[in-house]
Amino acid sequence: MPQLQLVAKTIRRVRPALGLLCATSLLAFLTAVPAQAELAVASGSSVNGPSTASTTYSDWNYTLKAGETFDQAARELLRADISSYRLASYNGVSSSATLTSGDRIRIPVAWLRQQPEPARVTGVSGHAQRRPSGGAPLQPLSDGDRIRVGDTVITRDGTVTVELADGSIVRINPSSSVVFNRLTRYGRTGMTDTRMRLERGGLSNRVHPMIEEGARFEIETPSAIAAVRGTAFALQADNNGSHLQVTEGRVNFGQPGATRDIPAGYAASLGRTGTGELRIRQLPPAPDLAATPGTFNSLPGNVQWQANGSDSPRYQVDIIEADSGRWVRREQTSNNEVSLQGLANGDYRLEIASLAADGTQGMPASVPFQVDLSARAAELVEPGKGAALDTDRPRFSWRYQGENELARVEIAENPEFTNLVASSDWSSQDSATPSRSLGAGSYYWRVVTEAGGNSVATSETRTLTINGTLEPVRVLSANYVDRQVRIFWETIDQASSYLLQLSEDPSFEQVIKEATVNDTTAALRLIPGRRYFVRLRAVSDGPMAGRWGPGRELYVE
Repeated sequence: MPQLQLVAKTIRRVRPALGLLCATSLLAFLTAVPAQAELAVASGSSVNGPSTASTTYSDWNYTLKAGETFDQAARELLRADISSYRLASYNGVSSSATLTSGDRIRIPVAWLRQQPEPARVTGVSGHAQRRPSGGAPLQPLSDGDRIRVGDTVITRDGTVTVELADGSIVRINPSSSVVFNRLTRYGRTGMTDTRMRLERGGLSNRVHPMIEEGARFEIETPSAIAAVRGTAFALQADNNGSHLQVTEGRVNFGQPGATRDIPAGYAASLGRTGTGELRIRQLPPAPDLAATPGTFNSLPGNVQWQANGSDSPRYQVDIIEADSGRWVRREQTSNNEVSLQGLANGDYRLEIASLAADGTQGMPASVPFQVDLSARAAELVEPGKGAALDTDRPRFSWRYQGENELARVEIAENPEFTNLVASSDWSSQDSATPSRSLGAGSYYWRVVTEAGGNSVATSETRTLTINGTLEPVRVLSANYVDRQVRIFWETIDQASSYLLQLSEDPSFEQVIKEATVNDTTAALRLIPGRRYFVRLRAVSDGPMAGRWGPGRELYVE
């Protein structure tokens, strides 16, 4: 009994300490448990415990689709080294089978499956090149080319338009160099990670809004960095530093670790070395555009504007193709109007911006417009209807009935023109010769006109007969005997005789003797000490015409 009383007294003495120890342990345990509101699992899902992850991740939220299981989503979205069990644990889910369609799960962006996604060149004007990663030689850049991670795009006197995997557009100015350091797509999430380095020159960007937290779009220059989440802006790098103009949204700009948000309507500059204060100023206001037709059915068409308070005498004019985002035309002008011409049918956007004294481009006035041209049938001029010609490459002529049209001649052996025997190149001229000589025979010909790149019209059809021509006659040799010269020439098929001309000048402007010869040789008596020239033409009994051969010089001492 005394021993039991001793134990009871000992317990009474240590009970407060034990209580404090238990309370402290419980508090430490609760502190380690993340709040259930941060687990982002939809109502109805089973959450049996806290996440075991100790690393802080940037999460992407994903909602299971109808008929999709948690394990299926994990296999398609996660990297190969991340298991579905680990993802379930991260979300505090003891059994993935409890998750159904409509439930939302958190996925760390670093765990998502990544794949390189090349960018696509949608427009090149002028001289531009690509230097592939690894130091390969420079290659000419063309529409449709792919830009891969590590590639450098170099422009000389031209511009390049590039479309990224998410549809964002990058337009690279002349005299620029841009390195594509990262072009990543996160599986089928729709998120992309794009990082570029502007070594020199300038570029304009229209970045699709980035709703997901893990998406990224950054451009680095030698002195600054620009990060955006969906905006329109321009960036330049030169000997004076880095220069930014924001026309939509916001851009985080400055030295890494010391950036500032630059809103639309403002410009910012940072010195070449990255030192010094970030200089922020307001952009010149957008000009006031006059009323502009939504559709142009004929070109040229003029668009006018007013300065809207800006005293700048110069303006930047950009015509941009709506579908591809590529520059169709880019120029500076001191006028308050621009003439739209030479455009194919399609949808465009016209942007006019004032230029500050230092060349900074201001806020743009933008207007969409459409070109919808219709070709009209040309009026045929020559040859006339049913003409019969001796030449095997006749000249065709016509009159345009529309504006800004191209045309070409088509020649066929049947009125359906199912098999063209010759044609001319597309041209804005109103006359042309066929691409090849025509043999003797009957033909059909017409003129096809084109407007706007996709509208065509066809003229009436005319018939034509080519009589055909004989080959030019070439003198083979000349034998001299005293004051007499005997010449020999080649035989021409289908020739019944030959017409000979003798002259004292190589142009045969004054012919001193002309004769028809039935053979392929003739003897000529010439005055010694004088130079003569002789030429021949084949003669046919039929409609085929002959052509003069080259002149041959003759001289008797």
